[in-house]
Amino acid sequence: MDLQFEKNDHVGVITLNRPDKLNALTGNMIEEWVRALESAQKDEDVRVVVVTGAGRAFCSGMDVSELKPDPRSLAERRNSMREGVQRVPRAVAALEKPYIASVRGPAFGGGMDLVTMTDIRIAAESARFSMSYANMGLTPGNGGCFYLPQVIGFARAAELIWTARVMDAQEALRIGYVSRVVKDEDLWPETMKLAGQIANSPPIATQLAKRLMRRCRLLDENAVLEAHEYAILIAGSSQDAVEGPTAWREKRPPHFQGK
Repeated sequence: MDLQFEKNDHVGVITLNRPDKLNALTGNMIEEWVRALESAQKDEDVRVVVVTGAGRAFCSGMDVSELKPDPRSLAERRNSMREGVQRVPRAVAALEKPYIASVRGPAFGGGMDLVTMTDIRIAAESARFSMSYANMGLTPGNGGCFYLPQVIGFARAAELIWTARVMDAQEALRIGYVSRVVKDEDLWPETMKLAGQIANSPPIATQLAKRLMRRCRLLDENAVLEAHEYAILIAGSSQDAVEGPTAWREKRPPHFQGK
């Protein structure tokens, strides 16, 4: 399976399992991710959820081979986003249990968005983060413009989104994007140690505290996701959105023209 979900001592573990493709996302993986989150929310035996990637990467973003010109209308494509990739942040929004990302290697584009949605992020020394959408001529489409400024502030988020530059683990720690950085060989033991500590906390109090922290944001996540839909649909209709994947496939720098 391209995505696995297992339980271990009150901890639900979601593993992205396409290591040969750096765990690049496919439509099938998104469906499985949503099912895993929904299952974790309903299962009273699960108190904490951890997400990680198999092999040397967390997630390199959407599988670029699936990024092709889409002849459908904007309305059809918008509905497809709501029924597709945006089901993950909506499932995350419904998850009342602590949600931890355990990251080694690249977490790029949608992969970084999915890390940012978690409550706590632990990084290996090899972890690298990039909001790489601009390289494809796109805006974040999975809530990134909402989540990232909340974690690191507007200015730092703007720089990462607009430049698509790569941030290493130590910078991520310095600006508060991740909670801690550990050696690669210590990543999983440290992640599960923290997950176990939280799982041993009172579940009702833990979930209520999470609900309170969310409500203190005073923002409607559904409205924010709608704004993301309009932005990425407009960007996705541009010539630049064709140029980005084409340049990637041809192994050359993209030439964006703002058209």
